[in-house]
Amino acid sequence: MEQIIRHFTDDDLYKFTMCCAVIDNFPRAQVKYSFTDRDNTIYPEGFARELNEQIALLEGITITDDEVDFMRRKCYYLPEWFYNYLKGYRFNRKWVKAWQDDEGHLHVEFEGSWANTIFLEVKVLAIISDLYYEMTGQNKLFDYDAYYDKTYAKAERLLSAGCAFSDFGTRRRASFKAEDTVIKAMKACSQSREWPGKFVGTSNVYLAMKYDVLPVGTMAHEFVCAIGGMYGPQMANNIAMNLWRNTFRGALGTYLYDSFGWDIFSLNFSEDFANLFKGLRVDSGDNRDQLMRIVDKYRSLGIDPKTKQVIFSNALDTDGAIEIQRFAKDYCQPSFGIGTHFTNDFDGVRPMNIVIKLVAAKITEAWTFYNDTCKLSEDEGKHTGKPEVVKRFMQALGMK
Repeated sequence: MEQIIRHFTDDDLYKFTMCCAVIDNFPRAQVKYSFTDRDNTIYPEGFARELNEQIALLEGITITDDEVDFMRRKCYYLPEWFYNYLKGYRFNRKWVKAWQDDEGHLHVEFEGSWANTIFLEVKVLAIISDLYYEMTGQNKLFDYDAYYDKTYAKAERLLSAGCAFSDFGTRRRASFKAEDTVIKAMKACSQSREWPGKFVGTSNVYLAMKYDVLPVGTMAHEFVCAIGGMYGPQMANNIAMNLWRNTFRGALGTYLYDSFGWDIFSLNFSEDFANLFKGLRVDSGDNRDQLMRIVDKYRSLGIDPKTKQVIFSNALDTDGAIEIQRFAKDYCQPSFGIGTHFTNDFDGVRPMNIVIKLVAAKITEAWTFYNDTCKLSEDEGKHTGKPEVVKRFMQALGMK
């Protein structure tokens, strides 16, 4: 089977920014990740073997001078020492265990240095999705010419509605070609005439380079969740925000707040943080409800929410983004990160519902034990982690 991931920067930007912050603040940290298929999919026989072969092929991938030059131009906030680290980075299959049980369910686990294993999550999810459609034959339904037209029409609607939006779809894309088609169509549409809205860019660094658009993204839940595991969830957001601003000196100022729910974040979101960070990202819960909580919090601190950006990225589609734009524009500066709806929306094909989450961390390899962690979503039933860990974190936060 052909190699699926061929480029080092075929990955989300926030894996790079978080890696930089990890090395800066937790250079000896060790972590564990675990794969979850929320649909409890039965995978084809031999799937884990093929997946392991694709992971082994990652060992031959290194960052190129062109990729480094592009990131230097576009990612001004990354320090020069980080590029030296990337040039020396090598994947190692030993960090990954992938297998199928007797029923065919897929299990994947990572373990190792946080700075090393951080680059596996998005790539492995993209491999799993692509490989699944290949091995089940569903990729024969992929009509890329029709997909270009379908994507162009989505872009027209979003741009006409005044939406500022980006592609966030690498991790659950139908294929690399699908995401490539999306960026090509959206850039073409955005340049066809003047629009009220804006196609901002893509989270995929390689495709941003290929099409000369902006690589976008800041951070993911894993940064806060790992800190919550090491120090406890009560002050995890406070610690994370402090470390983030110290590493990036005010750049990358959009904070993802929902790792342990709104209530504990709000207690940690003091006036200095609210003024420092450019805005917040909504990734779970009811969008309208979350926005009004954000608006009320800013107002309570004497800050005009219209001066702040709110990025919506919770399972959005075109209709949902346009609906949010209509009401959010009166309260803030809304923008949208749209994933699966952009990169896995072929007729007759069901997108996969898969995630890989950081589940345990220790601040140094000298520790003889890990601290478990979890993610407490604002969506009912979407907490991620061992049930006993979720229960313990909820009790620590006074949640029911």
